[in-house]
Amino acid sequence: MKCPYCSAVDTKVLDSRNLEEGCVIRRRRKCETCQKRFTTFETVELSMPMVIKRDGRREHYKQEKILKGIEKACEKRPISAIQIERIINNIEKAILDISDKEIQSKEIGNLVMMYLRHLDPVAYIRFAAVYRKFQDVEEFVNELKHDEFNQFKKTEQNKDQSSEY
Repeated sequence: MKCPYCSAVDTKVLDSRNLEEGCVIRRRRKCETCQKRFTTFETVELSMPMVIKRDGRREHYKQEKILKGIEKACEKRPISAIQIERIINNIEKAILDISDKEIQSKEIGNLVMMYLRHLDPVAYIRFAAVYRKFQDVEEFVNELKHDEFNQFKKTEQNKDQSSEY
């Protein structure tokens, strides 16, 4: 690892620690030339699928877009940066489970809404209102009722299935 202070390539690892459930390694290093210390982080770089937009265009997956949308929905809500980071990690895992080549942007939006619904109802409503591009309040209210009805049906089906055993 090259020293950020003097650009020497001779550095020594002093300490290594696993972070974020073993997904990140933090390394404390010391430059053998200038004796300064610095920290590096090692993470796995995943190859995310291409995103198919509503108009059919394809573009590279950009985590920043999801982060920006979630942060806007969670603005002035009691939601920590760590919670948002966990949601994004879970969404990315789900995206990779769905496909390693291509995914519809609609599927990503639905994943974001699913995680936000469980995290904070206000953040969910904010995101859904922007993501689904409702034309008027009535359309918005009807869609929320439809979502809640479907969520209720799934919950009832799960209860029925678990009571059979």
